[in-house]
Amino acid sequence: MLNNDVLRSVRYMLDVSDAKMVEIVKLGGKTVTEEEITAVLKKDDEPGYQDCTDDLLAHALDGLVYFKRGKDDSRPAPALELPVTNNQVLKKLRVAFELKEEDIHTIMRSVDFEVSKPEMSALFRKAGTSNYRACGDQFLRNFLKGLTQRLRA
Repeated sequence: MLNNDVLRSVRYMLDVSDAKMVEIVKLGGKTVTEEEITAVLKKDDEPGYQDCTDDLLAHALDGLVYFKRGKDDSRPAPALELPVTNNQVLKKLRVAFELKEEDIHTIMRSVDFEVSKPEMSALFRKAGTSNYRACGDQFLRNFLKGLTQRLRA
């Protein structure tokens, strides 16, 4: 899934302004301007559109975790994992919104996308391990849609 689409979905899900998105990215350890955020949140056919880099998305997702759960200064900040994959986006969202396996199943059922428990656990395994499964764009898109419905209901 395109980084811009993920960032746009997260912003809509949280119902926050561009200025608040700047603060969230800053929590993740990167300084950006409101103009930069506005440019990456535009649709790709709009003038002024810019691609969202993996670096920006990674900082935004880390910032989202801190925004939702708070920052523990006694722990070192996690190292950025680049390039950002759909599996990493899924993991960061699960952590940020404190979702359990059953919550994710409920979210996926709410958008008529059934997934078994073994399929689900395969998405959260470390890449390269046995039974690891890459998260597809369709799965992530449906997850974002279901999570948005849950949070904005």
